[in-house]
Amino acid sequence: MSNQTVTELRDLTSKSAINNGFEVTDFNMFTHLNPLSIQVNIRHKNPQKKVTIDDCSILTEYIDEAIKNSSVIDQPFTLEISSEGVGEFLIEDKDFQIFKGFPIEVTYQGLRKIEQQTNGLLLKRSDSDLQINQKGKIKRIPIEDVIQVRLTTPSG
Repeated sequence: MSNQTVTELRDLTSKSAINNGFEVTDFNMFTHLNPLSIQVNIRHKNPQKKVTIDDCSILTEYIDEAIKNSSVIDQPFTLEISSEGVGEFLIEDKDFQIFKGFPIEVTYQGLRKIEQQTNGLLLKRSDSDLQINQKGKIKRIPIEDVIQVRLTTPSG
C-alpha cells in the first residue's frame, strides 16, 4: 500500500473524528493482515471528557462510512476505534486510587526550591501529602511541592 494511500486514510479518519468532537492521537494500518486492519486511538477535544465505549462505537460508524464512501481503498478492512488509554501522568484523585502500589516517579521541589526526582511505589495522595514506599520506608512529600507524578516501569 502506498504512503499516499496511508496519508489519505489518516486524513480522512482525522477529519471524521474532528467533525464529531474528537482528535486522532494514533493511527496504524496493518496491511499484512487479511483483511487489512486499521486501528485508531482518539480523545475528546474537550480534555475534561473521557472517551466512552459508546463514543468509540458511534465514531466507528462515521469513520467506516467515510472510508467506504471514499475511493481511497477498495478492499475489505477491519476498523478498531479506541481511547488513547491512561496517560503516564497521574492527575486526578481516581488516578491515585487506581494505581496504588504501582511504581512512580515524582518530580518535586525540595527545601531549597530546587527540582528533584524520586521513585517508589505509590501509597496514597491526601490533601496534605503524597506518600510513596521506597524499599519499605514511607516518604512523604508535601502536596504543594509536587510538580508531577508519572507512572514508570518497575526498573524505572
